[in-house]
Amino acid sequence: MPKKESDSFTALKEIIARLRGPDGCPWDKKQTHASLRPFLVEESYEVLQTLDEGVPEKLRDELGDLLLQIMLHAQIAAESGQFDVDDVVRGISHKLIHRHPHVFGSQKVKDVVEVEQNWEALKQEEREGESILAGMPEQMPALAYSQSMQRRVAGVGFDWDKVEEIIDKLAEEVAEIKQAPNQQEKANEFGDLLFTLANIARRLDIDLEIALRSANQRFYRRFAHMEEVCRERGLDLASLSLDEQNALWEEAKQRIG
Repeated sequence: MPKKESDSFTALKEIIARLRGPDGCPWDKKQTHASLRPFLVEESYEVLQTLDEGVPEKLRDELGDLLLQIMLHAQIAAESGQFDVDDVVRGISHKLIHRHPHVFGSQKVKDVVEVEQNWEALKQEEREGESILAGMPEQMPALAYSQSMQRRVAGVGFDWDKVEEIIDKLAEEVAEIKQAPNQQEKANEFGDLLFTLANIARRLDIDLEIALRSANQRFYRRFAHMEEVCRERGLDLASLSLDEQNALWEEAKQRIG
């Protein structure tokens, strides 16, 4: 079935331009790159949430909302003569071709590890002498930033040989927290502990942000179940002993998982 004209990418560009035009929407017309920043962050997190939920229709809608933010930023840039969305598409297309010579060229790779190493090497070429850590957004969540940073340096071989060595390092960091003489040193050592955990997660192919978010959600469901059980049994959760609370927690783990 052919797509309607309003379903095309060209139509979307025209809709965004009209929203920003003289007879467009007052809200859209007043937006700037700066004013749109919180919406870009919010929409990105909503996409992540729908990925966790696994509902395709919701993911489709949230990706549309995220695309709207990209289109608005591109339109604002186009109005000032900087670039337009076609330049954005052209740029990412060229970048993907350049960074995949094993697909669009004659280069051969043996596995995913080699693909990642080549990717980082090609990115370094594009940086023209800048640090491989340059350009990483400081606004990223700290755990995600840590994993991304460690992934980049691993791309040039700065990495542990075996994940077991990093796990041993984790035990060392725990011991150093215990031995820290003051609060500042404890904070520093705790940061090193989190950094090491991020490294272990990277080597085990675990996204630390997703893993922690999943753990948070499990805790929320289990604790909510404890509260519900207390209401059903006429108990005051805050008045229970720690042993009694732990018994409810184990019960919640059995029921909620």
